[in-house]
Amino acid sequence: MLVAVEPSGDSLGAALAAALRRRLGRGLRLVGVGGPLMAAQGLASPFDPSALAVVGVFNALAAYPEVLRRARETAAIAGAQQPDAAVLIDAWGFNLRVAHRLRGVVPSLPLIKYVAPQVWATRPGRARTLARTVDCLLTIHSFDAPWFEAEGLPTTFVGNPALNRDFSTADPEGFRAAIGAGPADRILLVLPGSRAGEVDRLTPVFGEAVRRLTAERPDLRVALGVADGMADRVKARLASWPRRPHLVEGEAARVSAMRAATVALACSGTVTTELALAGCPMVVGYKLGPLTHPVAKVLIRTRYITLFNVAAQAFVAPERVQGACRGDVLAADLARLLDDAPAREAQVAAQTAALEIMRGGVVDPIGAAADAVVSILSRGPR
Repeated sequence: MLVAVEPSGDSLGAALAAALRRRLGRGLRLVGVGGPLMAAQGLASPFDPSALAVVGVFNALAAYPEVLRRARETAAIAGAQQPDAAVLIDAWGFNLRVAHRLRGVVPSLPLIKYVAPQVWATRPGRARTLARTVDCLLTIHSFDAPWFEAEGLPTTFVGNPALNRDFSTADPEGFRAAIGAGPADRILLVLPGSRAGEVDRLTPVFGEAVRRLTAERPDLRVALGVADGMADRVKARLASWPRRPHLVEGEAARVSAMRAATVALACSGTVTTELALAGCPMVVGYKLGPLTHPVAKVLIRTRYITLFNVAAQAFVAPERVQGACRGDVLAADLARLLDDAPAREAQVAAQTAALEIMRGGVVDPIGAAADAVVSILSRGPR
């Protein structure tokens, strides 16, 4: 049984399903919940999980009745299909409720959590909660393990598949030509996030940073990455920018832009790891909403929000959060990198070293996760 309700979880689940089939053969039968990628691997989900991919305290509260209803439906699958093990992929809030219900429906079912809930920045109590709820954890970050092992939860570091992202198809020269940039021209890539709230909060701030930079560097080329489904929202926000940037839409153009860019200004998130893999130095910015920020301020226990900064325990890439996420501050950080080639080279080298810490020596993360699941299956019912 595989359960994933977010696009990232659907991708992980599909890759895990394929790896399990290679190990277990055609006799493997999949049940559970997933999106289109898992469906392509033969998992027939009883409902579309996209409505459950909520982010933020207040969004989660609004979706709570739907979460409970779908958690009951998901547990009922196990009662009807009697799987040999359940792998609950990411989606902490939803899968915690699924796990509780699975315990009541099939007490002997081994429960495997794939991707740890975040505990190093906020809510370390989640480690104890998870240890009381599931049988084992497969974590993609090596720095997660001590938190959960301290609570007695068997934890296996399997590595992060995102760190194996392939940039061989990127065409930085073609991207430069497409936006009219020569080989020596400097390019600033702006990535304001993939969620509506991020776009709304960060686009004006990032726009002010761009205005300051281009006023002093009229030859600076500016490209802006548009996340799927955000095109109309981004274009509406760009109306106030003094100079319209080149819009980057689609995955192929995005990876080419990352390889072509001189420097990036990015919303905190998965994209920062992708930029580091592409060898692009960056400045990271983030703002929470006015209602969410006071809650987060009480809960947050870390100095860092960028994963490779967490791994390195250093500000490898500058982070400007909340009150420090201002146009003038971001512009100053970016100006230093744009105007100083040795500074860019040093940051790229530090980012690459931090990525190696994150890899932890794991070559095939999906394969490692599949091997761990097969090992648990071989033990039989709990």
